[in-house]
Amino acid sequence: MKKITCLLAAAFLSASCIDYTDASREISARVQLQMPAEFTQGSDFEGHTVVLTSGATTLTATTDANGVAVFSGLQPDVYDISASWEITSSEYMALTGEQAVASGVVVSGNLNAQVLSDALGDNVLLLPTTVVIKRDIVISKIASSNSKDFNQITYPYGKYLELYNQSADTVDVSGLYIGLLDSDSPQPFTLDNLHELFADSVVIVKQIFQIPTKKPCLMAPGATLLLVNSAIDHSKNSELEHDLTGADFESKGGNSHQNNPDVDTLVTVFSIYDKNQILNLVQGGPCGVVIFRTDEDTDLWPRTYPYGKTSGNYFKCVPCRFILDGVDFIKNKATGIDVTTKHLYAGIDAGYTYVSDIKGYSGEVVYRRTAKVTADGRKILMDTNNSTNDFQLSTTIKPREYDE
Repeated sequence: MKKITCLLAAAFLSASCIDYTDASREISARVQLQMPAEFTQGSDFEGHTVVLTSGATTLTATTDANGVAVFSGLQPDVYDISASWEITSSEYMALTGEQAVASGVVVSGNLNAQVLSDALGDNVLLLPTTVVIKRDIVISKIASSNSKDFNQITYPYGKYLELYNQSADTVDVSGLYIGLLDSDSPQPFTLDNLHELFADSVVIVKQIFQIPTKKPCLMAPGATLLLVNSAIDHSKNSELEHDLTGADFESKGGNSHQNNPDVDTLVTVFSIYDKNQILNLVQGGPCGVVIFRTDEDTDLWPRTYPYGKTSGNYFKCVPCRFILDGVDFIKNKATGIDVTTKHLYAGIDAGYTYVSDIKGYSGEVVYRRTAKVTADGRKILMDTNNSTNDFQLSTTIKPREYDE
């Protein structure tokens, strides 16, 4: 923190030495776009608007074929610099070689408090950009840690998932699929195995659930969909649990789970567990999740045994092209996180999340950070396609909440 403070102080100290009133000392600046690391198959440099702002002053310039925007006749000052543009799913595919995971992508970059003066020569600035995936519905919370009840007995009944509507429009999520990634040990498929056998075209899931299609299921902008195994008030049984009676859907599976007849049933489409149809969110992980839409018959999608085997549990192959969002939830061990156990490709989740307590019973929940709040009070959750950046950990946050 001291280093950051010193750097900012140095920037503003330099700015204070500039005579802004001398209009004759006009300068120029060149802003060079740096494309996202994901753009391995090409570039997209030309024709993008770069914006310089200083107080009430806003200036724009367009990039050339090399990604350079030139500003002339500038007054020495401290400027914020930004660029942002949208690309389509097909453009994303051409630039990255990856299947786009949503309806489109935003590429953006920002530099704040940049001192531009004649003392700096040509004022050449490199503007790094990042990819932000445009999605409407995102996986917003995973509550998979067990707790202990008031008698110090393991309490596994209060686990749940949440989905969130990021968009400014009401979305009908009837028919939406929820897939839980494989959690067997040893890991049935590594990313290398998937590359070898399926050319990175599928992810492997142990269960698939679906929002019922018998009627619309409308999510308003900023609304949360709460999916549970047991829609009762679990706070009566453990201080780390919550009241889930207001859930939207309940799995209705597992003889040990108390169900709520007033809550609609979450449809089980596929499960490797013949007798246990609950959302099998493994304590401490791995318990990654994907959501997807398709009009295809999922029963016709291939099943597969673990890599190199011809018996045992079989899993379902979900084509990547249908996946809207994914969260790679990795198990935390005494030796730390083993990144080689990632289940999802970078095009679906470039990072991962996990809980800190390796033994569980902590009631820990991973949830998306709030990126911003719109003028009408709607939260926009962090979504950089990297769960390491987007998610944080809590033992106190409640269902449907995203700020503690």
